[in-house]
Amino acid sequence: MKGILPLAAMEKLLKKAGAPRVSDDAKRALAEILEDYADQISDKAIKIAQHSKRKTVKAGDVKLAVK
Repeated sequence: MKGILPLAAMEKLLKKAGAPRVSDDAKRALAEILEDYADQISDKAIKIAQHSKRKTVKAGDVKLAVK
């Protein structure tokens, strides 16, 4: 799932956290880390839904996957 998150959103997140300026490398690094984390959560959430004999992944599955 590489390259899905927009770099502008990464800049907004970093600026919201207090960064006065953000390099393109920092935006790409944050996007890569968040996408990897999202992959891990997604995999767990899918397994939880399948264990519940559902094809649909629900919000509760995602929240449970994060715990």
